[in-house]
Amino acid sequence: MSEATRGAPAPHAAATAPGAPPLIGITAYQEPARWGIWVREATLLPVPYVRSVERAGGVPVLLPPAASLRGLDLLTARLDGLILAGGGDLDPDLYGAERHAETGPPQPQRDRFELALARAAVDADLPFLAICRGMQILNVARGGALIQHLPEAVGHTAHAPRTGMFAAHRVQISAGSTLGKILGDAADVPTYHHQAVSRLGKGLSAVAWAEDQVVEAVELQGHRFGLGVQWHPEEGDDKRLFEALVAEAAATR
Repeated sequence: MSEATRGAPAPHAAATAPGAPPLIGITAYQEPARWGIWVREATLLPVPYVRSVERAGGVPVLLPPAASLRGLDLLTARLDGLILAGGGDLDPDLYGAERHAETGPPQPQRDRFELALARAAVDADLPFLAICRGMQILNVARGGALIQHLPEAVGHTAHAPRTGMFAAHRVQISAGSTLGKILGDAADVPTYHHQAVSRLGKGLSAVAWAEDQVVEAVELQGHRFGLGVQWHPEEGDDKRLFEALVAEAAATR
């Protein structure tokens, strides 16, 4: 080890003042949007993500899907935690599948950025919470695959029964898992998705399931705090997942 690197912070350590609230990066959309007289491409994120982080004691930092992947190591070093947020379907080419008729249009820049960011977060041992699309990003980043249209696979639409409206269902949770220690052995969760994990990626363990046995949560084994949930905790009243992420992010600075 050189004199220049001896005593340097660990890869996940952020350069923030002791006692300061942890910085939590949240991946965001890049979509056409309207405000005032303008209709332009914008970086977007539903407000419940931001409020959930703030209420848990963290400082939210929006992460647009950058065209360049340079600086990801610096980004993960500056952040204390990460949320891989929900959004549209991943390109099935990324996990070696043919496109299903119900799979949404590709978003190559966001897919590329978030896959690289997920891998960088894993390498840096950065605490993270992957939500809905984010859990699918994590799974594909680890070499897994997805069910492209759940109604066809499970024979019902309970995971997203009405377009543009969140539903709720119960999940069973492995009591001995990190998720189980946070939420207990069962929870009623807000849901809106038509895709899910089929083949688990390397190092991921399924730790929660819907009644139809769809995988509803995963954990990355050996990671300081690496959770993925298929539901949308930001849309519910139970903020314990955000509180657990922020607490771990603050503890690992």
